[in-house]
Amino acid sequence: MNPLSPSASRASKALRILQSTGVSLALAVLSVLHAPVHAATAAAQKPTILLVHGAFAESLSWEAVIERLLADGYPVVAAANPLRGLTSDSAYVANLVDTIPGPVVMVGHSYGGAVISNAALGKPRVKGLVFVAAFAPDSGEALGELGEKFPGSTLGSALAPPVKLPDGHVDLYVQQAKYRDQIAADVPERVAALLASTQRPVAADAFSDKAGSPAWKQIPSRFIYGTADKAIAPPLLEFMARRAGSRHTVAVQGASHAVLASHAAEVAQLIEEAAAN
Repeated sequence: MNPLSPSASRASKALRILQSTGVSLALAVLSVLHAPVHAATAAAQKPTILLVHGAFAESLSWEAVIERLLADGYPVVAAANPLRGLTSDSAYVANLVDTIPGPVVMVGHSYGGAVISNAALGKPRVKGLVFVAAFAPDSGEALGELGEKFPGSTLGSALAPPVKLPDGHVDLYVQQAKYRDQIAADVPERVAALLASTQRPVAADAFSDKAGSPAWKQIPSRFIYGTADKAIAPPLLEFMARRAGSRHTVAVQGASHAVLASHAAEVAQLIEEAAAN
């Protein structure tokens, strides 16, 4: 005896049902096999969206944006930005880009904008950059110096006392009690509390590292920011967008630095615009 396995038995039963209803076996097999191919082809047509969070944040800060991108069929990777320094963080994200097949759109929030600007250089599969309330430094600029180009940022007064590390370096945090007013004034208190309590420290070195040659000189870029940003002065954000030759700049009236949380729909729309073009 050579009894059928349960799976073989089910396949045999399915075959008898198809034959009894007059459905061509060849047609049935082709239709089953053909559907996933179409789905895979459709997915392959959409670039992967690589999200890079900023300082005093972590990957889940993109949650509301991710939900919208996934719903619209975009593959998404939310990088865990190390926040150790611009040079090393950019190298880390550049290596991550190399692991993603097909075209990529890179999106950076805050400090993450400086990271994607450096990490995308020399990556031909990166088709667009989107800066979300983000730094876009030019070659040789340090973020600390760039942040002082225009008045308006009150970030320094919201920082907690620096945390000295055993290796001699220093970590920076935003005081949780000041987080909402400084970073996320236009998001619900519950969301702001989550952002404050899950923030990851950034090395002070990240603001003194000099930026390399920026990818925004070669790759189409788009910018979105809030006019009530207290972390990066809105005039500086406008200046960087203009300098980068932004294809589309969106200034969200009254939005905070956490525009990715308070205006996720507008942020996702701009990302998808970059992906489509």
